[in-house]
Amino acid sequence: MIRRLVILGASGDLTARYLVPALAALLARGDLPDGFTIIGMARTDWDSARFRRAMEIALTEHAPHLDAAAREAVTNTMTYHRGDATSVPDLRTALQPADEPAVVYLALSPAIVGATLRALIEATLPDGSRVVVEKPFGESLRSAQELNELLHEALPESAIFRVDHFLAEQAVQNVLGLRFANRMLEPLWEREHIERVEIVWDETLALEGRAGYYDSAGALRDMIQSHLLQVLCFIAMEPPSSLNERDLRDRKVELLRAVRRLTPDEVGSNTVRARYTRGQIGDRSVPSYVEEEGVDPVRRTETFAQVDLRIDNDRWTGVPFVLRSGKALRSDRFEIAVYFRAVTHPPFGGSTAAVGNVLRLRFEPADVTFSLTTNATGDLGALHALDVTGSLPALDLPPYSRLILDILRGANDLSIRDDEAEESWRIVEPILDAWSTGRSPLREYPAGKHLS
Repeated sequence: MIRRLVILGASGDLTARYLVPALAALLARGDLPDGFTIIGMARTDWDSARFRRAMEIALTEHAPHLDAAAREAVTNTMTYHRGDATSVPDLRTALQPADEPAVVYLALSPAIVGATLRALIEATLPDGSRVVVEKPFGESLRSAQELNELLHEALPESAIFRVDHFLAEQAVQNVLGLRFANRMLEPLWEREHIERVEIVWDETLALEGRAGYYDSAGALRDMIQSHLLQVLCFIAMEPPSSLNERDLRDRKVELLRAVRRLTPDEVGSNTVRARYTRGQIGDRSVPSYVEEEGVDPVRRTETFAQVDLRIDNDRWTGVPFVLRSGKALRSDRFEIAVYFRAVTHPPFGGSTAAVGNVLRLRFEPADVTFSLTTNATGDLGALHALDVTGSLPALDLPPYSRLILDILRGANDLSIRDDEAEESWRIVEPILDAWSTGRSPLREYPAGKHLS
């Protein structure tokens, strides 16, 4: 197991909110090797002591459940170098000693990942090192291809980790168990029995100070291109022969290739894009998106995106898959909803007999609900909806901890392969191109409301 983690962009929100709490959780369980060290590098004018203090504050805020001793122990492993991730001399300093392998985590804006990889190639990574790239991988199909070319100059595919923490989420992983380990569901998982599928990430959170990244990305790139397409793979792919990394990733790529690319006319009818205006969410007053600090109104960035996709294969022909994500909405809804077709000839009559069953896998809280139809009390002809809910067992580790542990061990199961990243862009890029020419107008919705 590698004993060194170099975080480029270490003063950013990703490090404070996710990476350091994840590392503290691993250390608390004894999952990190003896002598493990964390080297942070960023342009922020800090020294090692200031970096440790900042991470202590972050742990208090984002991991208060962890024992104070574990929080202190993880900060004691940290050193900091002020430097530029695109500078070869700065990278060489951060990578010392040059004969010890390191995991290099690019916690950076997508705009500078390419330049950073070029500098890493010139700086020369120690033998046995690994590189981690956060989503979104690239900003377009061409940029994703260029990043893959750069990564392959420096490393074999097995040492490259394109991470998406959604793949370590309990609800996403439980799709596999529900689909492939239940006799009552496995034969029904196809177009004859499923009417539509919705993958939804609606949140009440607004921009929350992330304009530097989000305003150049938007909801389609930020959520659908990476996270929700990965969820779609687990829901719709053909059964893999095993869950090893090759079998699993082969099936995911096969599914992405079967997703129909939308024509410009289809983009107009099969997608929605919008951004929030001033409004009220509970007791919070939320400014219009264009009034948020750091936002450039000229970009016309969407904060809500919905895409209706179709899969051209025998299992799913004709079934709509609706992927949706939005910010500053009335309520949180984080779930996968599978809508089954109604029975073809029920003996009950009336409109209630046409209701199908719904299987819901919720992210937060992590549970599974199956909506069944039963008889109402005392009347054979009347029907009643019954929701059967089961809570999923608590995870032993948060998603980012599981991803980091896999990276340190060299396990690629939950990493996105090079062709997989490119296929995701082939789905999304025609939508972005059509949006840029006005095929789908940018709608508006007041913060705290849902789009009709």
